Amino acid sequence: MIEFWHWWVLAVLLGALETVAPGAAFLWLGGAAALVGFVLLVWPSLPWEHQGLLFALLAIAALVGTRFLSRGSAHTTHTPHLNRRTAQYIGTLHTLDGPIVNGRGRAQIGDGLWTVEGPDLPAGTRVRIVGAEGTLLKVEKA
Repeated sequence: MIEFWHWWVLAVLLGALETVAPGAAFLWLGGAAALVGFVLLVWPSLPWEHQGLLFALLAIAALVGTRFLSRGSAHTTHTPHLNRRTAQYIGTLHTLDGPIVNGRGRAQIGDGLWTVEGPDLPAGTRVRIVGAEGTLLKVEKA
C-alpha cells in the first residue's frame, strides 16, 4: 500500500533531479507528488489507482499551466543590449580621437578606443553612433 510519505520521497527525488537536469519540469512533477502526499495524509484510504490518476492530473495541469503562463510573459528587460556592448552605444554622441580617413577612424568611448566607420571627418568632430557591426561602430556627423 502506498502511503503519504512515499509521495513526499518521490517529490524530494524529483526536486533533486531538477538540480541535475534543470528546466522546471521535474520541479512541477515534484510539486504534484507532494500535493498527492498531502491529499493522502487527509484521506489515507484513497486507492492507489486514484492516487496515480490524481498525480497525473496535477502534473499535467502544472506543466500546461507553467507553459501557458511563461508564454504570455515575453522575456522583456530594461537592459536589452546587456551582452552586446556596441549596441548599447547606438544613439550616443562622442568625439573623434583621430580623423576618419577612407571611411575608418578611432573614437574615445568610455575607457577605450573604438574603430568607427563613416564619412571622412577631422579629429575632434562630434559624431553620433548610428549602428554597430561586431566591434565596428558606424557613425555620422552629429
